[in-house]
Amino acid sequence: MKVTFIKPNMGLVNGRPYHDRGRMEPLTFAVLAGLLPGDCEFALFDDRYERIPYGEPTDLVCINVEIYTARRSYEIAARFRQRGVKVALGGFHVSMIPEEAAQHADAIMIGDAEEIFPQMIADLAASRLKPVYQGHFPPRLGGLHTRWEIFNGKSYLPLRLTQFSRGCPNHCRFCATGSLYQRMHCYRPPAEVAAELAEQPQNFVFFVDDNIVAQADAAKELFRLLIPQKKRWIGQASLSFTEDPELMDLMKRSGCAGLVVGFESTNPENLQQMGKNCNMHLESYAPVIEKIRNIGFQLWAAFLIGYDADDTASIKKTVQWAIDQKFCFSAFNILSPYPGTPLYEEMQNQGRLLYDRWWLDERYHFGDCVFKPARMTPDELTEICFWARRRFNHPVSILKRAFDFKTNAKDLWSLATYFAYNPLFRRELFKKHGMVLGYHHK
Repeated sequence: MKVTFIKPNMGLVNGRPYHDRGRMEPLTFAVLAGLLPGDCEFALFDDRYERIPYGEPTDLVCINVEIYTARRSYEIAARFRQRGVKVALGGFHVSMIPEEAAQHADAIMIGDAEEIFPQMIADLAASRLKPVYQGHFPPRLGGLHTRWEIFNGKSYLPLRLTQFSRGCPNHCRFCATGSLYQRMHCYRPPAEVAAELAEQPQNFVFFVDDNIVAQADAAKELFRLLIPQKKRWIGQASLSFTEDPELMDLMKRSGCAGLVVGFESTNPENLQQMGKNCNMHLESYAPVIEKIRNIGFQLWAAFLIGYDADDTASIKKTVQWAIDQKFCFSAFNILSPYPGTPLYEEMQNQGRLLYDRWWLDERYHFGDCVFKPARMTPDELTEICFWARRRFNHPVSILKRAFDFKTNAKDLWSLATYFAYNPLFRRELFKKHGMVLGYHHK
């Protein structure tokens, strides 16, 4: 038996498939491959840069669906099903709105796959594939075997992806993770994660956790085990880690090079509306940023643009503030209500959504505003968000931010990483803006 995994692309740029040069390993498929029986063949095809061989024999096609790849995922699924090949869809988008995904698949996987994916494969082998498989949370994450060899011969950024924990104790109103996991958080045995990484030759690791420090004691145990490995790692964390000096010290000693942090907004009114409780208790970001700078972590600061207290002037002020902080990277994401979240339901009830399902609507282009903002027109929000990205990633800004000798320029590795990735992300933001989702349009 053979299982084919597919990572779908987003869509078209100037009539041609988007070629993502900032792509990372799709870790999900390495984890799923580790759940397959030993006699089962598997293959991975990454639609972001390589062709999908629709005619190659396979027993099951598994596609991981995200909101921006949903349209393309359904196109791929349709082509395989036309050939009589069974298709299973999973991922966040499927878990959030399974009734939509079920129309495009022979089977859907809702929730976490660790405990139910082997059953799906057994049912496939017995010719009794069911239409719906419901995972459980929290899943048992012990004994996983990540098969990174699935990426052999592939072309990805030079860093190893892994996961220690899953879920988040926060429940921000815009966040799909919070809505799906309902403030629950679980983690793999720290010793298993450390042992797995010790076998990997890559010395640069990206933890894809939603919040790697959510359970501080478990995180500390992992970081202690990583210290002898002398790897460098990055991950995503809430600002709560700055309140625990021991945790910060262990993060540094274990090789933490930088963190993705959701600042989201500098306006308390916006933070309250989005339910960003982990930031709301801070009187100011200044003290926590100083702590992070003093320990030397580079920051990838994430912002959500378009909440009700935002206008063009406040957004410009936020962008300048981010430049002044000399953040290594910043993501200025236009607020796009995600189906299944409290934010989406509120906007739908208020009649503020511009499209019924914006992620499938042919009128939608990547970067477009999809709702009626409080203090701007939709077009004004679209333009100011693109301006924010251009402004932060302008060559003058990149140069200005580089020379922070506590973070971005603290050593040669940090400076080289800074100048390797900033131009890359700048190029990608220009390419992606205005992209149409999917490949087939009328």
